[in-house]
Formats: sequence, C-alpha cells, structure tokens
Amino acid sequence: MARDTAVDYTAQRDAFEAWFQSPLGRVLLADQRRHLDNAVAAMAGAHQLLVAVSHRLPLASSSDFSKRVLTTPYWCRELAEGVVVCDADELPFPSDSMDLVILHHSLDFSDQPHQVVREAARVLRSSGSLVVIGFNPFSIWGTRKLVSRRRQAPWSGRFISANRLEDWLSLLQFSVESTDTHFFRPPLAGAGALHRLAGLDRLGERLHLPAGAYYCIRAEKRMPAARVRRLRWRQPKPVVLPVAGAMGSTGLSRRDRQASRKHTLCQDTHSRYQEQ
Repeated sequence: MARDTAVDYTAQRDAFEAWFQSPLGRVLLADQRRHLDNAVAAMAGAHQLLVAVSHRLPLASSSDFSKRVLTTPYWCRELAEGVVVCDADELPFPSDSMDLVILHHSLDFSDQPHQVVREAARVLRSSGSLVVIGFNPFSIWGTRKLVSRRRQAPWSGRFISANRLEDWLSLLQFSVESTDTHFFRPPLAGAGALHRLAGLDRLGERLHLPAGAYYCIRAEKRMPAARVRRLRWRQPKPVVLPVAGAMGSTGLSRRDRQASRKHTLCQDTHSRYQEQ
C-alpha cells in the first residue's frame, strides 16, 4: 500500500493512454468495447456519462441514449463535442441527472477512488445504472503487477478488487446486478502470441472463471422511499350543548335556573303585597 501512495496517478494517466496504443493495449481495449456494448445494449435513457482517463478512449458509442457525455482530465485543441474537461472525483453535473455512468479505469488511476465512486453515485438518478471497468488483482495481470519492478502503466494502477468495490457500492445504496471478469490471455507484448491465445478467452467465458484481466461490474442505484410520518389525531371530545331547564353543569344552564328562581321570588312578593 505504501508503494501505491507514492505513485503520481496524474502523470500515470498519460502513460496509460499511450499504453493503449501498444498491441496488448489495443487488443484489451477492443475486448472491453465488445463486452461493454453487450452490457449496455438493453439500457436506454436520456443521458449517458463516460468517465474515462482520456478522451481518445471512447466506449459505448453505439448505446441507445439521447445524449452521451465523455469526461477527460486534460484539455487539448482536438476535443470533440460532448467532451467535458474535469477530474473524475469532481464532476460538474447536477445531482440525479444521469441515467448511465461508466467508469473506465477511473478508479485504477485516481488519487481518491472513494470520491470517484461517490461522485458517480451523486450524479446518477435513482434506478440508474453504473458500470465499472477495472483491473482484476486476482489474475495473471495482478501477479504481473506484484512482480513488476518498473512502476509504469498499466502496472502502476491500483488494481482494486471487485469484492472491495462491491462493498463501496453497497454503502452507497447500490444493488450489484452482475460481476464478470474478461480477457484471460497473459500480458504478452507480441500481437501474434495474443492472437494464438484467443482461445483462453472463450474458455474462461464458458467456465465463468473469476481470473480475467479486468472486471465489469454492473450495479443499479437503489434509493429507499421516503418514509411519511402519519399524524396521530387526538380523539375529539364530545361537546355538550346547553339546554334550558336541562340538568347539567354548564354555566348557561345555571344562569337560566337563577333567573327562573328570581322571577318566581318576585311573583311571590307581589302577591303578598296585594293581599295586605
């Protein structure tokens, strides 16, 4: 872990982009594009966001979304329309504005991978989909990273495990729909050797082996429904209406009885006066 903290991930992103131009990088990127297209084929919506390490590595360009946005950490003159320059851990988009967010090795080359996931969760709407592509440490590629003396891309990446990432997503109220690993060929430099070993990919896919070079995690954002507190109304008390002459304890009834007794007393006094 101490070795990872000493890595300058900002500088390594440039080297990682250049590595994708190598024979191994081109074969890996083509495999990722194929599996990502299959993963998002059934998805549709208004806004798709691809958080990539470079604008020169587009993915899911044929998905059925009305607007596709790509982020890149660097500005250059040849930026196409729909490309936004920003860091992966600080996305300049409103909350709950995206239907699909794709993180393409954004966690492998970030100083704050936790914040990258939190930002993706923030901009994603409820029931939206998140797809994460990252290097699998439990693979031949992970072993190559451990024994590598030259800390260059892609071996300088973090290689965060899929289980660890699933824990992060669970804390952010995501439901993991699927976790698959792909590309079972060793990291060889020659294009001819990679082509001859293509059968390893078919074998690993058929057996669902968890030892592919990279994983593809698809998760759905699950926001719990807001709990509505029901007001507890007090039982209404009965209202006693005053009735003249009725027995009761209301103030109006007592005044009526007092007035009646006073009237009777006056009549008795008047009668005794006439008799005298």
